[in-house]
Amino acid sequence: MLKHIKIRPAGGTWVIRAGGAVLGESGRALELTEGDMPSVIYFPREDIAMAFLEPSEYRTLNQWIGEARYFNIASKSRNYDNAVWSYEAPLDEAKDLEGYLAFHVQDGVAVEQV
Repeated sequence: MLKHIKIRPAGGTWVIRAGGAVLGESGRALELTEGDMPSVIYFPREDIAMAFLEPSEYRTLNQWIGEARYFNIASKSRNYDNAVWSYEAPLDEAKDLEGYLAFHVQDGVAVEQV
């Protein structure tokens, strides 16, 4: 494992809400800590209602993890552009994130432990 990132089970049950709707709930979430940045919770893709997510053309590159692919959230109240990301083919040190999604917490999008 790279020393710059740490991936571990998040513990407990986590829920993601957007625009008032619950997009998913999981007891198998992972917590990523990257340097001194705030931790990010990653949800298994199969625990998320993928019908709310629309693929985006947007991509970013993280030197420790790899290329991130983004999704927009389409909710009844509004759309959230590039609010979800996934590492489809993470680097070896971050393989645990494969098949997981993370959400950009913002007004109307919340990740909470329940």
